[in-house]
Amino acid sequence: MPSKTSFKITVFVLLACVGCALSSSAQTKKKKSTKKAATPTAVEIKTDAPAATTVVAEPVAKRNARPADEVTTGAGGTSQSKPDPSYRYEFTQPDFINNRITIDHDESGKGTIAFTRRGSSEAITDPLQLSAATLTRLKAAFTALNFHDSTENYQYEKDYSHLGVIKISLTKAGRERVTTFNYTTNKNAKVLMDEYRKISNQWIWIFDMAVARENQPLDGPTQMETLDAYMKRGEISDPEQMLPLLHELADDERLPLIARNHAARLIKQIEKAKK
Repeated sequence: MPSKTSFKITVFVLLACVGCALSSSAQTKKKKSTKKAATPTAVEIKTDAPAATTVVAEPVAKRNARPADEVTTGAGGTSQSKPDPSYRYEFTQPDFINNRITIDHDESGKGTIAFTRRGSSEAITDPLQLSAATLTRLKAAFTALNFHDSTENYQYEKDYSHLGVIKISLTKAGRERVTTFNYTTNKNAKVLMDEYRKISNQWIWIFDMAVARENQPLDGPTQMETLDAYMKRGEISDPEQMLPLLHELADDERLPLIARNHAARLIKQIEKAKK
């Protein structure tokens, strides 16, 4: 009997040992498989990093592209090309309120006026369109002078630079002729000098009046007095060209009544002079 009992105990111990071994083996496999499953997670983290780098790189490329577009637009504008023929007038006198004035226009009278004022280096530029009457007088004077082919000096023997220095140029067929003087007794050169001064008066006044209407309506009466004084002295290039604007001013309720009434009076004066 003791031998049978001993045999049973031995068998039981062996079975227990085999069971423990199998359990240990199963746990080892589970641990190994868990470690292998974690590996793909690490791979996913690594693949996300390059994607983030790509996103950051895109804005850099856009910032670099914008300046290139702006440069192309500015450099390629055909509006900067000079018409042929082209006319230019320049007046300078540092002590005057409008100390530098330039007028550029083409054969049809379309162009710009630019001027700087005392105490400021910033140029104010506005478009202009010369009337047919103004163009007729200018072209007649240029033709009478044979301006483009002439080498005549129009400067008077005495210096009147305190009145301002005038420079007139005509560019035609790729060749430019420039003349400079501050006073002249040449009849047709004086026509050019006077006509361009009147053009300056007219279009600078138009600019000043536009500023008054938008920002300083109470300055309207003063501006109308200035125009009236110009017209009485014959210092406006083409008063008839002013009629559409004067009609607008006469009806502009932003302006004081005295300014509107003054505009209406000037309209009557101009229309009477036409008859």
